[in-house]
Amino acid sequence: MIISASYRTDIPAFYSDWLRARLDAGYAIVPNPYGGKPSRVPLAGQNVDGFVFWTRNARPARDIFDRLAGNGVPFVVQYTVTGYPTALETSVPPVTAALDDIRMLAERFGPRCVVWRYDPVFWSSLTPPDFHRENFATLAAALRGAVDEVTLSAAHIYRKTRRNTDESAGRADFTWWDPAEDEKTALLSDLGALAAGAGMTATLCSQPNLLANGLEPAKCIDAERLADIAGQPFKARRKGNRPGCLCAESRDIGGYDSCPHGCVYCYAVGNRQRAKDALKRHDPAGETLLPAKSGQPANL
Repeated sequence: MIISASYRTDIPAFYSDWLRARLDAGYAIVPNPYGGKPSRVPLAGQNVDGFVFWTRNARPARDIFDRLAGNGVPFVVQYTVTGYPTALETSVPPVTAALDDIRMLAERFGPRCVVWRYDPVFWSSLTPPDFHRENFATLAAALRGAVDEVTLSAAHIYRKTRRNTDESAGRADFTWWDPAEDEKTALLSDLGALAAGAGMTATLCSQPNLLANGLEPAKCIDAERLADIAGQPFKARRKGNRPGCLCAESRDIGGYDSCPHGCVYCYAVGNRQRAKDALKRHDPAGETLLPAKSGQPANL
């Protein structure tokens, strides 16, 4: 099984102490986000084929990566760097620090270990198309040779995304919009061409209707990449999370409403104050990432 840590929250940035403890224990208890019985997910041994980490700040987890590599466990870091204005991303690390961290990871573990995410592409008066072209080109140039893939997506405007973004737009006095498909495709295609110029493959996450020249479908949980890093094949069936998703089957050990980075467009946070409160309530020694909800068992 591939372990995802986590597309629901940034475990490397905020919950590394917990992950260290769970690796020592060899398992984590993961509540079902949609109700139902929690699951006991193994984190060590023959049941674990590899890890995929999702983060904006991998520095707190450096020793975890060393540990996995030393044990011969392959891992990939899906590293998001967008360089958007603070009105859109209130609490993310400085761009220079994130770029330095990606280059360090690539130097230590190899360029196959890191995938850069410029994700999502968000249309606003602060980030119009020309901003993205210039900003993306600068970031791609800085990461030339450190990564071989950049994953893109057009922002998906869920109801909670719209609510959070509207509130932020009112406070920070910006406008935003969800453009038509042809406008999205035009910009994504331009970014794909810029990526190719920097020696990277541009992939698009779960949006087959927006695929255009210079873009390939993304496999964010990429069994082939993990097998390449491990130096040996392993079997993993495709099991996407939504239509158009080409990810291999995995188990995610994170929790929603727990990432305090403060990105207005985030699909995993419905309430930013709730996410901050979740981090305060978090117990690094607990079996679960977050305390159990009332009426829900904390463990199995």
